[in-house]
Amino acid sequence: MEGWQADIPTAAVDASMAGAARASATKGLSRAPGGIGIDCQVVVLSAVFVGGLFLDGWAHAHGRVDQSFFTPWHAVFYAGYAAVASALVTSLLRNRARGYPWRRALPAGYGLSLLGALIFGVGGVGDMIWHMLFGIEAGVEALLSPTHLALGLGLGLIVTGPLRAATRPPQPASRWAAQALIPLTLASTLSVLTFFTMYAHPLVHPAASAARPYAGSETMGVVSILLQTGLLMGTILLAVRFWTLPAGALSLMVTLNAGAMGFLNPHGGYPLALVAAAGAAGLLADLLRAQLRPTAARPAAWRLFAFAVPAAFYFCYFLALKLTEGIAWSIHFWTGSILLAGIAGWLLSYLLLPPRSVEVQRPR
Repeated sequence: MEGWQADIPTAAVDASMAGAARASATKGLSRAPGGIGIDCQVVVLSAVFVGGLFLDGWAHAHGRVDQSFFTPWHAVFYAGYAAVASALVTSLLRNRARGYPWRRALPAGYGLSLLGALIFGVGGVGDMIWHMLFGIEAGVEALLSPTHLALGLGLGLIVTGPLRAATRPPQPASRWAAQALIPLTLASTLSVLTFFTMYAHPLVHPAASAARPYAGSETMGVVSILLQTGLLMGTILLAVRFWTLPAGALSLMVTLNAGAMGFLNPHGGYPLALVAAAGAAGLLADLLRAQLRPTAARPAAWRLFAFAVPAAFYFCYFLALKLTEGIAWSIHFWTGSILLAGIAGWLLSYLLLPPRSVEVQRPR
């Protein structure tokens, strides 16, 4: 009896020590590790998700929607959301079961993606209610609806997770794969931005074309060129500044984005010539990056790259128009638009590499 009673405090002490050891081990876990597995899942499922967005946009642009929320296009769109949200939640729960605290149970970069999934889910319910109360949006209304903007915010946070995760040092065995995923993530990110600004996009509404209903609309055309230059070069300069890009990354990003935007053109057939011109501009962007090697240590090359890429893009754009549909604008107008695009890119370069960055690198 005395021996049995003596065992009680010993067992309690052992259990307490074991619990303390587990707590100490858990406390030592900084954050759940990432890896190529979750990166691939999110990149691929995000591409499906964004593809569903463009499918729904195509349906709206070509009159394939009615006054119902429950459409085939919405089904594909929300199925993409369900897939990528499930992947994030599964990773969260799996790492929590391994002992990671809730706040650190997702790999670095994916916490905001989970927040985006939550925002999107709430926005989706709100969108259904909005449609039931006010009907289906028409035209540009669909891009400015408050619930659709909430969906766009959530979508943007989700798809950019791999970019945030790419700031961590990749494992040597997966370095090539991690780099290959970046262009696909950049394409999805840029496509979300251009989708919600399609009302001012030169591939969707080529105002300079002589064969379109809005031919000769100079104001709309210049605004669209400047806006899309800002989105394109903001994405490119951010990528070149902070991530290691594989060869052909810019070509892939620009071509995928242009190919998707072509489906949103509401008038005439698919603008194949303009999409091909964008692809050629993407190749030129990769060549310029390889030749100029724009980095923080080479500010002159950085500025020249930022000017040359958008100028080359819109040179190819207007050349394709000239060879196919014709240009409704005067030569003064369209050549000046090319220069304006280059100037806009050059000015953006100062946001990501301001002059004081050069001063910091100078030896004292």
